[in-house]
Amino acid sequence: MESLTSTEGIAALAAGGVALVALIVAIVLAVKLRRMRSAQRAVLGGEGRDLVEHAARLERGFIELRDWVEDAAAGIDARMAGAESRIAACVTHRSLIRYDAYGEMSGRQSSSLALLDDTRSGVVLTSILHRDTARVYVKQIVAGESELELSPEELEAIESALAGRPGAIADA
Repeated sequence: MESLTSTEGIAALAAGGVALVALIVAIVLAVKLRRMRSAQRAVLGGEGRDLVEHAARLERGFIELRDWVEDAAAGIDARMAGAESRIAACVTHRSLIRYDAYGEMSGRQSSSLALLDDTRSGVVLTSILHRDTARVYVKQIVAGESELELSPEELEAIESALAGRPGAIADA
């Protein structure tokens, strides 16, 4: 037992204790490293990659995605501009005025229909009905004006359409 109480014995026991603690710490660290590598493989999706390569790949992916989104947005803007120009040329203002053209007791059988786009251009259709005849007139409207003289009912149909009373049916 002298060897355990001597200086060399105490130093040997201390070194053995330190070695045992170092071995336990090494085992714990090895287990943690194995878990971290397993988690890293799950995140990185394969072997042979490291976090720097993965981060660089993610950045390239985000740059490609951003470029694609910008191209798609530019394409959508171009398509939207084309659609808006086509919509502006569609009939967006309309109004129907019904009236009795001859002051007869037959009711309001005559009518004027204004069909205009956003530039105030389009047509006015007028149908004048009499007991034994019917006449239809079509007048082109460009920027709110007609080359031909408009009747009061046709003017009313245009004004009603542009005033935002679509489909208004009024008596004249």
